[in-house]
Amino acid sequence: MTGVAGLVGSHLAEVLLAQGRQVVGVDNFNDYYSVQQKRDNVAGMMSHDNFMLYEKDIRDAEAMLHIFAEHKPAAVAHLAAMANVRYAIGRTPLYIDVNITGSINLLEAATAHGTDNFVFASTSSAYGHTTQLPFTETDPSNTPLSAYPASKKAIELMGYTYHNLHQLNFTALRFFSVYGPRPRPDMMPFMVTDRIVKGEPVTLFNAGQMQRDWTYVDDIVDGVVRAIDTPLGYELINLGKGQPVRMADFVNIIEDLVGKKAILECPDAPASEPAVTFANIEKAKSLFGYNPQTTVQQGLQKLWAWYQERHATSSAVRRGKRKHAA
Repeated sequence: MTGVAGLVGSHLAEVLLAQGRQVVGVDNFNDYYSVQQKRDNVAGMMSHDNFMLYEKDIRDAEAMLHIFAEHKPAAVAHLAAMANVRYAIGRTPLYIDVNITGSINLLEAATAHGTDNFVFASTSSAYGHTTQLPFTETDPSNTPLSAYPASKKAIELMGYTYHNLHQLNFTALRFFSVYGPRPRPDMMPFMVTDRIVKGEPVTLFNAGQMQRDWTYVDDIVDGVVRAIDTPLGYELINLGKGQPVRMADFVNIIEDLVGKKAILECPDAPASEPAVTFANIEKAKSLFGYNPQTTVQQGLQKLWAWYQERHATSSAVRRGKRKHAA
Protein backbone atom coordinates (compact mmCIF):
# COMPACT_ATOMS: atom_id res chain seq x y z
CA MET A 1 0.00 0.00 0.00
CA THR A 2 1.35 3.41 -0.92
CA GLY A 3 0.52 6.59 0.97
CA VAL A 4 0.02 4.53 4.12
CA ALA A 5 0.56 7.51 6.45
CA GLY A 6 -2.18 9.63 4.90
CA LEU A 7 -5.86 10.05 5.67
CA VAL A 8 -7.19 7.11 3.63
CA GLY A 9 -4.02 5.02 3.82
CA SER A 10 -3.74 4.93 7.60
CA HIS A 11 -7.42 4.05 8.03
CA LEU A 12 -7.21 1.39 5.32
CA ALA A 13 -4.13 -0.20 6.88
CA GLU A 14 -5.86 -0.42 10.26
CA VAL A 15 -8.88 -2.14 8.72
CA LEU A 16 -6.76 -4.64 6.79
CA LEU A 17 -4.66 -5.46 9.86
CA ALA A 18 -7.81 -5.95 11.94
CA GLN A 19 -8.93 -8.46 9.30
CA GLY A 20 -5.73 -10.45 9.85
CA ARG A 21 -4.02 -9.43 6.60
CA GLN A 22 -0.40 -8.54 6.02
CA VAL A 23 0.20 -4.91 5.08
CA VAL A 24 3.38 -3.59 3.48
CA GLY A 25 3.17 0.19 3.67
CA VAL A 26 5.13 2.71 1.62
CA ASP A 27 5.32 6.43 2.40
CA ASN A 28 8.04 9.01 1.89
CA PHE A 29 6.82 11.24 4.76
CA ASN A 30 7.38 14.38 2.70
CA ASP A 31 6.89 17.80 4.26
CA TYR A 32 3.91 18.93 2.18
CA TYR A 33 2.20 18.90 5.56
CA SER A 34 3.24 17.91 9.08
CA VAL A 35 5.59 14.94 9.05
CA GLN A 36 4.81 14.41 12.73
CA GLN A 37 1.09 14.09 11.96
CA LYS A 38 1.89 11.39 9.41
CA ARG A 39 4.04 9.54 11.92
CA ASP A 40 1.24 9.80 14.47
CA ASN A 41 -1.13 8.30 11.89
CA VAL A 42 0.90 5.08 11.67
CA ALA A 43 2.28 4.97 15.22
CA GLY A 44 -0.31 2.48 16.41
CA MET A 45 0.61 -0.01 13.67
CA MET A 46 4.37 0.00 14.03
CA SER A 47 4.50 -2.86 16.54
CA HIS A 48 1.93 -5.00 14.70
CA ASP A 49 3.35 -8.35 13.55
CA ASN A 50 1.65 -8.08 10.15
CA PHE A 51 2.77 -4.53 9.35
CA MET A 52 5.97 -3.43 7.64
CA LEU A 53 6.77 0.16 6.74
CA TYR A 54 9.14 1.35 4.03
CA GLU A 55 10.08 5.03 4.08
CA LYS A 56 10.55 5.24 0.34
CA ASP A 57 9.49 7.51 -2.52
CA ILE A 58 7.45 5.94 -5.32
CA ARG A 59 9.65 7.87 -7.77
CA ASP A 60 12.51 5.56 -6.77
CA ALA A 61 11.96 2.80 -9.33
CA GLU A 62 14.71 0.57 -7.95
CA ALA A 63 13.29 0.74 -4.43
CA MET A 64 9.81 -0.14 -5.68
CA LEU A 65 11.15 -3.14 -7.59
CA HIS A 66 12.99 -4.29 -4.47
CA ILE A 67 9.86 -4.07 -2.30
CA PHE A 68 7.77 -6.00 -4.82
CA ALA A 69 10.49 -8.61 -5.26
CA GLU A 70 10.74 -9.05 -1.49
CA HIS A 71 7.01 -9.32 -0.73
CA LYS A 72 5.31 -10.24 -4.04
CA PRO A 73 1.98 -8.64 -3.06
CA ALA A 74 -1.17 -10.19 -4.45
CA ALA A 75 -2.84 -6.78 -4.48
CA VAL A 76 -1.78 -3.15 -4.45
CA ALA A 77 -3.69 -0.17 -3.07
CA HIS A 78 -1.96 2.82 -4.63
CA LEU A 79 -2.97 5.89 -2.63
CA ALA A 80 0.21 7.98 -2.73
CA ALA A 81 0.07 11.22 -4.72
CA MET A 82 0.62 14.92 -4.76
CA ALA A 83 -2.94 16.06 -4.12
CA ASN A 84 -4.97 19.30 -4.10
CA VAL A 85 -6.45 20.71 -7.28
CA ARG A 86 -5.55 24.33 -6.54
CA TYR A 87 -2.03 23.65 -5.20
CA ALA A 88 -1.23 21.93 -8.51
CA ILE A 89 -1.60 25.20 -10.41
CA GLY A 90 1.90 26.33 -11.39
CA ARG A 91 3.44 23.05 -10.19
CA THR A 92 2.74 20.79 -13.16
CA PRO A 93 6.25 19.22 -13.32
CA LEU A 94 5.98 18.08 -9.69
CA TYR A 95 2.59 16.46 -10.29
CA ILE A 96 3.82 14.73 -13.43
CA ASP A 97 6.87 13.44 -11.57
CA VAL A 98 5.05 12.07 -8.53
CA ASN A 99 1.64 11.09 -9.86
CA ILE A 100 2.60 9.79 -13.27
CA THR A 101 6.22 8.65 -13.08
CA GLY A 102 5.77 7.26 -9.58
CA SER A 103 2.64 5.37 -10.59
CA ILE A 104 4.35 3.90 -13.66
CA ASN A 105 7.12 2.63 -11.40
CA LEU A 106 4.51 0.78 -9.36
CA LEU A 107 2.76 -0.63 -12.42
CA GLU A 108 6.10 -1.87 -13.72
CA ALA A 109 6.97 -3.49 -10.39
CA ALA A 110 3.51 -5.06 -10.11
CA THR A 111 3.69 -6.69 -13.53
CA ALA A 112 7.29 -7.79 -12.99
CA HIS A 113 6.46 -9.63 -9.79
CA GLY A 114 3.06 -11.19 -10.43
CA THR A 115 0.66 -8.83 -8.68
CA ASP A 116 -2.90 -9.81 -9.59
CA ASN A 117 -4.91 -6.73 -8.65
CA PHE A 118 -3.95 -3.04 -8.75
CA VAL A 119 -6.37 -0.61 -7.09
CA PHE A 120 -5.65 3.04 -7.88
CA ALA A 121 -6.94 6.08 -6.00
CA SER A 122 -8.21 8.44 -8.68
CA THR A 123 -10.38 11.50 -8.21
CA SER A 124 -13.79 12.96 -8.94
CA SER A 125 -11.88 15.99 -10.26
CA ALA A 126 -11.29 13.97 -13.43
CA TYR A 127 -14.81 14.94 -14.52
CA GLY A 128 -13.91 18.64 -14.82
CA HIS A 129 -16.81 20.93 -15.74
CA THR A 130 -19.05 18.09 -16.84
CA THR A 131 -22.71 18.89 -17.43
CA GLN A 132 -23.82 15.33 -16.73
CA LEU A 133 -25.30 14.91 -13.24
CA PRO A 134 -24.75 12.75 -11.37
CA PHE A 135 -21.18 12.06 -12.49
CA THR A 136 -21.17 8.70 -14.28
CA GLU A 137 -18.19 6.62 -15.29
CA THR A 138 -19.23 6.60 -18.96
CA ASP A 139 -18.55 10.35 -19.16
CA PRO A 140 -15.41 10.85 -21.34
CA SER A 141 -13.92 13.13 -18.62
CA ASN A 142 -11.41 14.62 -21.02
CA THR A 143 -11.41 18.16 -19.60
CA PRO A 144 -9.44 18.13 -16.29
CA LEU A 145 -9.16 21.58 -14.73
CA SER A 146 -5.62 21.35 -13.32
CA ALA A 147 -2.53 19.14 -13.35
CA TYR A 148 -3.78 17.07 -10.41
CA PRO A 149 -6.82 15.51 -12.12
CA ALA A 150 -4.93 15.40 -15.43
CA SER A 151 -2.22 13.29 -13.82
CA LYS A 152 -4.82 10.97 -12.31
CA LYS A 153 -6.60 10.62 -15.65
CA ALA A 154 -3.26 9.72 -17.26
CA ILE A 155 -2.82 6.76 -14.91
CA GLU A 156 -6.39 5.62 -15.47
CA LEU A 157 -5.45 5.36 -19.15
CA MET A 158 -2.10 3.70 -18.45
CA GLY A 159 -3.92 1.20 -16.25
CA TYR A 160 -5.76 -0.04 -19.30
CA THR A 161 -2.47 -0.42 -21.15
CA TYR A 162 -1.08 -2.65 -18.39
CA HIS A 163 -4.32 -4.61 -18.29
CA ASN A 164 -4.21 -5.10 -22.05
CA LEU A 165 -0.53 -6.03 -22.29
CA HIS A 166 0.01 -7.86 -18.99
CA GLN A 167 -3.50 -8.98 -17.94
CA LEU A 168 -3.20 -6.92 -14.76
CA ASN A 169 -6.51 -6.35 -13.01
CA PHE A 170 -6.74 -2.58 -12.63
CA THR A 171 -9.49 -0.67 -10.84
CA ALA A 172 -9.42 3.13 -10.68
CA LEU A 173 -11.57 4.40 -7.82
CA ARG A 174 -12.66 7.99 -8.25
CA PHE A 175 -12.86 9.37 -4.71
CA PHE A 176 -15.37 12.12 -3.98
CA SER A 177 -14.44 14.73 -1.33
CA VAL A 178 -13.04 12.40 1.34
CA TYR A 179 -13.04 13.71 4.92
CA GLY A 180 -12.63 12.43 8.46
CA PRO A 181 -10.06 12.21 11.27
CA ARG A 182 -6.36 12.58 10.30
CA PRO A 183 -6.97 14.97 7.38
CA ARG A 184 -4.41 17.00 5.50
CA PRO A 185 -4.55 20.54 6.87
CA ASP A 186 -5.44 21.87 3.39
CA MET A 187 -8.66 19.83 3.29
CA MET A 188 -11.70 22.07 3.59
CA PRO A 189 -13.47 20.31 6.51
CA PHE A 190 -10.36 20.69 8.65
CA MET A 191 -9.63 24.24 7.49
CA VAL A 192 -13.17 25.40 8.21
CA THR A 193 -13.16 23.77 11.65
CA ASP A 194 -9.74 25.13 12.55
CA ARG A 195 -10.45 28.66 11.36
CA ILE A 196 -13.79 28.86 13.15
CA VAL A 197 -12.11 27.71 16.37
CA LYS A 198 -9.32 30.29 15.95
CA GLY A 199 -11.61 33.11 14.82
CA GLU A 200 -9.92 33.34 11.42
CA PRO A 201 -11.74 34.07 8.13
CA VAL A 202 -13.21 31.16 6.20
CA THR A 203 -13.16 31.34 2.40
CA LEU A 204 -16.47 30.19 0.95
CA PHE A 205 -16.55 30.38 -2.83
CA ASN A 206 -19.68 31.68 -4.56
CA ALA A 207 -21.30 32.49 -1.21
CA GLY A 208 -21.54 28.81 -0.33
CA GLN A 209 -23.78 27.84 -3.24
CA MET A 210 -21.31 25.27 -4.62
CA GLN A 211 -22.05 21.63 -3.77
CA ARG A 212 -19.75 18.75 -2.87
CA ASP A 213 -20.40 15.03 -2.49
CA TRP A 214 -18.72 14.62 0.91
CA THR A 215 -17.75 11.00 1.61
CA TYR A 216 -16.60 9.84 5.04
CA VAL A 217 -13.26 8.06 5.17
CA ASP A 218 -14.70 4.81 6.59
CA ASP A 219 -17.00 4.51 3.58
CA ILE A 220 -14.12 5.15 1.19
CA VAL A 221 -12.02 2.51 2.98
CA ASP A 222 -14.87 0.01 2.73
CA GLY A 223 -14.98 0.60 -1.02
CA VAL A 224 -11.22 0.18 -1.37
CA VAL A 225 -11.27 -3.10 0.56
CA ARG A 226 -14.08 -4.38 -1.64
CA ALA A 227 -12.12 -3.41 -4.76
CA ILE A 228 -9.01 -5.17 -3.44
CA ASP A 229 -11.06 -8.33 -2.93
CA THR A 230 -12.81 -8.13 -6.32
CA PRO A 231 -10.52 -8.30 -9.38
CA LEU A 232 -12.53 -6.88 -12.25
CA GLY A 233 -10.26 -6.78 -15.26
CA TYR A 234 -10.28 -3.05 -15.98
CA GLU A 235 -12.80 -0.67 -14.40
CA LEU A 236 -13.35 2.98 -13.51
CA ILE A 237 -15.60 3.26 -10.45
CA ASN A 238 -16.97 6.19 -8.44
CA LEU A 239 -16.71 6.10 -4.65
CA GLY A 240 -18.88 8.83 -3.17
CA LYS A 241 -21.89 9.28 -0.93
CA GLY A 242 -24.18 10.16 -3.84
CA GLN A 243 -25.70 13.08 -1.91
CA PRO A 244 -24.22 16.52 -2.71
CA VAL A 245 -24.28 19.06 0.11
CA ARG A 246 -24.44 22.83 -0.37
CA MET A 247 -21.25 24.32 1.07
CA ALA A 248 -23.16 26.92 3.11
CA ASP A 249 -25.04 24.06 4.82
CA PHE A 250 -21.77 22.18 5.36
CA VAL A 251 -20.26 25.18 7.13
CA ASN A 252 -23.44 25.59 9.21
CA ILE A 253 -23.05 22.05 10.55
CA ILE A 254 -19.48 22.79 11.60
CA GLU A 255 -20.56 26.07 13.21
CA ASP A 256 -23.14 24.18 15.28
CA LEU A 257 -20.56 21.58 16.37
CA VAL A 258 -17.96 24.18 17.33
CA GLY A 259 -20.56 26.49 18.87
CA LYS A 260 -19.23 29.52 17.04
CA LYS A 261 -20.05 31.41 13.85
CA ALA A 262 -17.62 31.52 10.96
CA ILE A 263 -16.14 34.78 9.70
CA LEU A 264 -16.92 34.38 6.02
CA GLU A 265 -15.17 35.70 2.94
CA CYS A 266 -17.03 34.83 -0.26
CA PRO A 267 -15.01 35.39 -3.45
CA ASP A 268 -15.89 33.95 -6.82
CA ALA A 269 -14.71 30.39 -7.38
CA PRO A 270 -11.43 29.94 -9.30
CA ALA A 271 -11.39 28.22 -12.67
CA SER A 272 -10.17 24.99 -11.06
CA GLU A 273 -13.43 24.49 -9.15
CA PRO A 274 -16.59 22.83 -10.56
CA ALA A 275 -19.92 24.09 -9.25
CA VAL A 276 -21.09 20.61 -8.21
CA THR A 277 -19.66 17.16 -7.57
CA PHE A 278 -22.21 14.34 -7.46
CA ALA A 279 -21.33 10.66 -7.66
CA ASN A 280 -23.48 8.06 -9.37
CA ILE A 281 -22.52 5.07 -7.21
CA GLU A 282 -24.68 2.41 -8.87
CA LYS A 283 -21.66 0.77 -10.51
CA ALA A 284 -19.84 0.34 -7.19
CA LYS A 285 -22.99 -1.04 -5.64
CA SER A 286 -23.54 -3.58 -8.40
CA LEU A 287 -19.92 -4.71 -8.84
CA PHE A 288 -18.90 -5.13 -5.21
CA GLY A 289 -21.73 -4.13 -2.89
CA TYR A 290 -20.54 -0.66 -1.95
CA ASN A 291 -23.07 1.06 0.31
CA PRO A 292 -21.89 4.20 2.17
CA GLN A 293 -23.44 4.59 5.60
CA THR A 294 -22.14 7.78 7.21
CA THR A 295 -24.17 10.98 7.00
CA VAL A 296 -22.36 14.32 6.78
CA GLN A 297 -23.63 15.20 10.26
CA GLN A 298 -22.20 11.97 11.70
CA GLY A 299 -18.92 12.32 9.82
CA LEU A 300 -18.34 15.92 10.88
CA GLN A 301 -19.10 14.98 14.50
CA LYS A 302 -16.30 12.39 14.30
CA LEU A 303 -13.93 14.92 12.73
CA TRP A 304 -14.77 17.43 15.46
CA ALA A 305 -14.11 14.84 18.18
CA TRP A 306 -10.71 14.07 16.61
CA TYR A 307 -9.91 17.78 16.32
CA GLN A 308 -10.72 18.38 19.99
CA GLU A 309 -8.64 15.41 21.12
CA ARG A 310 -5.67 16.37 18.95
CA HIS A 311 -5.88 20.04 19.93
CA ALA A 312 -6.03 19.13 23.63
CA THR A 313 -3.06 16.78 23.25
CA SER A 314 -1.03 19.38 21.36
CA SER A 315 -1.83 22.03 23.97
CA ALA A 316 -0.77 19.67 26.78
CA VAL A 317 2.50 18.95 25.00
CA ARG A 318 3.20 22.67 24.57
CA ARG A 319 2.43 23.35 28.25
CA GLY A 320 4.75 20.52 29.23
CA LYS A 321 7.57 21.90 27.12
CA ARG A 322 7.19 25.38 28.61
CA LYS A 323 7.19 23.98 32.13
CA HIS A 324 10.27 21.86 31.43
CA ALA A 325 12.09 24.84 29.89
CA ALA A 326 11.31 26.99 32.93
